[in-house]
Amino acid sequence: MTDPNHTASTFRHAAVRIVEYDPTWPTRYAEEATLLTETLGSRLLRVEHVGSTSVPGMPAKPIIDILAAVAGYDDFPTVVTDLEKIGYLYTPESESDDPDRRVFRKGPDDMTRLRTHHLHVTEAGSPYWQRIVAFRDHLRRTPEVATAYADLKKGLAAEHAREPRSYTAGKHDFVTTVERITS
Repeated sequence: MTDPNHTASTFRHAAVRIVEYDPTWPTRYAEEATLLTETLGSRLLRVEHVGSTSVPGMPAKPIIDILAAVAGYDDFPTVVTDLEKIGYLYTPESESDDPDRRVFRKGPDDMTRLRTHHLHVTEAGSPYWQRIVAFRDHLRRTPEVATAYADLKKGLAAEHAREPRSYTAGKHDFVTTVERITS
């Protein structure tokens, strides 16, 4: 029976935690990229390791972020079905902040435990693709910006460990500023 007093704010999510850089992250990405390529075949046009785990030396949430480009969303129901077969869950509620992407998560079903992978699917050449890759590349090229971002994330994780939306919202101004620089 559903609790009528249950709200999104009382729903328990995994605690936000930032860990030191793990040199296995690129290998974990490469293994997953191979699996995605085998699963999606010609529907997958490009795949990139993005997010903080893609920036050498950067502390991050230990979740591998992957950006995948497809030609379009005409065959999207089949993509969802195929990704489910390799453990991805389609989470359309995660798209409210950017309708240019489709979001999947992989990992434990228990929402109080961290996912292992986040997969962001977008159309090839989309503004979303361009922003995400440019942000990653800027962090890779600019150590002082990467350090400032890592410090911000650590502070936000300490302050909002049980509030993932507040953690994400706290990064917004920083990310937007970097995106303006890189566009």
